Amino acid sequence: MQKLISADIKADFGLLKKPDTNEPVYLTFNMIHKPALLGIFGAIIGLEGFKKHGELPEYYQNLKDLKIGIQPLNHENGNYQKTVITYNNTTGMASDEQGGNLMVSEQTLIAPSFRIFVLIDNNNEYHQKLLEYLKENKAEYLPYLGKNDFSLWWDNNDFKEYDFKEYEPDKEFQISSLFIKEESVKEGRRKPRFIPGMKVSSEKQYAYFERLPIGYEEAPLFQYKYENFSFTNWQLQQDYVLPSSFPLLKINNHEIIQIF
Repeated sequence: MQKLISADIKADFGLLKKPDTNEPVYLTFNMIHKPALLGIFGAIIGLEGFKKHGELPEYYQNLKDLKIGIQPLNHENGNYQKTVITYNNTTGMASDEQGGNLMVSEQTLIAPSFRIFVLIDNNNEYHQKLLEYLKENKAEYLPYLGKNDFSLWWDNNDFKEYDFKEYEPDKEFQISSLFIKEESVKEGRRKPRFIPGMKVSSEKQYAYFERLPIGYEEAPLFQYKYENFSFTNWQLQQDYVLPSSFPLLKINNHEIIQIF
């Protein structure tokens, strides 16, 4: 038996640091990704993080099979505003440079927020604990968005439960969450048709793309595994092909999301 829930998480700032950048500015992913979310969920239900070299943390080992969906909120065409913040550490213990002053510049998300869908397995004790804690708006450890300076939160009225079913496109459709793609989204876009007497939508059309982590490789590297994601308000053609291993769900009989 499975249950689909969501919670809207938000923060004043966020840093989802990319592992392949370190000079002169640490860069951030624009969208939250699954490994970061699993860390947040682990903190909420009190599971331990990275402690031992060459070993994946407790939260990841127990939550890696959790199916989630991500819907950006309060964005601008799929983007979040960013700024660069420079820090000085003058304690003398952070750098071997003369004077002991370490300067770090970090690209930082401003006011990111996301609706996180979670497919709960009612027979899994960790899933059940996560459901309880999200619903009751409580956490064992303070969750944060990529850096412990940037705490995040959600409110009781941000928690929702859904009726859902797997969706097989039977007409043109729109996905309201991030989704993993195999084919060009541009080629799968519904071709606009002019119909006399029908009002043309004034909504601004956009398509956002980002390569995001979906998990960790196993030993010995423990590096991120990536997939190509898209987020768009385009209507897609009925025959647009999506990865079969990442199903679409139709929720409350109208909205379509992808879980992975």
